[in-house]
Amino acid sequence: MKAFVVDKYKKKGTLRLADMPAPELRHDDVLVEIHAAGVNLLDAKIRDGEFKLILPYRPPFVLGHDVAGIVVRVGPKVRRFKVGDEVYARPRDHRVGKFAEFIAMNEADVALKPKNLTMEEAASIPLVGLTAWQALVERAELKKGQKVLIHAGSGGVGTMAIQLAKHIGATVATTTSTANVDLVRSLGADVVVDYKKADFENVLQGYDVVLNSLGKDTLEKSLRVLKPGGRLISISGPPDPEFARENGFGWLLQQVMRLLSFSIRRKSKRHRVSYSFFFMTANGGQLEQITALIEAGAIRPVMDRVFPFEKTNEALAYIETGRAKGKVVIAVK
Repeated sequence: MKAFVVDKYKKKGTLRLADMPAPELRHDDVLVEIHAAGVNLLDAKIRDGEFKLILPYRPPFVLGHDVAGIVVRVGPKVRRFKVGDEVYARPRDHRVGKFAEFIAMNEADVALKPKNLTMEEAASIPLVGLTAWQALVERAELKKGQKVLIHAGSGGVGTMAIQLAKHIGATVATTTSTANVDLVRSLGADVVVDYKKADFENVLQGYDVVLNSLGKDTLEKSLRVLKPGGRLISISGPPDPEFARENGFGWLLQQVMRLLSFSIRRKSKRHRVSYSFFFMTANGGQLEQITALIEAGAIRPVMDRVFPFEKTNEALAYIETGRAKGKVVIAVK
């Protein structure tokens, strides 16, 4: 099969279009012919080697964390899917590889594609949808009437998190640029801070939850908008010791993450709030719940651009500019 391959870790390195062996089909796997693949900043960071400590892939390997396609084979233990099913997924770590023509995935990571979405639209959902769900519903335990600040509201995670938080019944604030104010308001944001005109920490206060996807300065400023007992959740780091323990990392790696997060954890305690690093995991059951919200019209995909398969490198370069509104998708078939 044709696939875009990382030959070695390199910052802004070029993926190589190669002929790769067909994926191995395990007993509880479905083999999916890929029709569309979402592109995420995570892909670029993995290519650059930023996640080697957490996700030590051995080159050559295929990138890509979002997929929509059609089941063409099933393993002997598969019970939830059959050949011909239209599905979408964010497969588990160490089994990624969407920038290709086929992929084998554990059936537990997969869900039926929302009936009201195209393949390209469906491929834009899994990683950001699961990130928003696990951060807001599971980690933050966000409830109706609470206040949440979602940074970078026009990005892939932000556009999904705003809609999910509004569905829950929270008051939603977000940060964005002037050009994207109307977009985030259309998704349900109650308070919009244009970062080109104002500093969010001077405008907002008394928030229950902050979902951060930006850098260190934004992370530390976010402490000031939380009320005592609030939760600061970051998907951009730094990783903390609890994350290391949850993932079974060794003592040395736990100490590294303890040092990396020492400053923000200390400042969080000073503000009487909690800090946690969050890295989403594959979950087909949660994706089914997201499907129900999409089919009910509570959540919609926000897409910026669709690239043809042969322009996968251009798609990655575009996502790295930080200018995408919503998701970037590759049409594979």
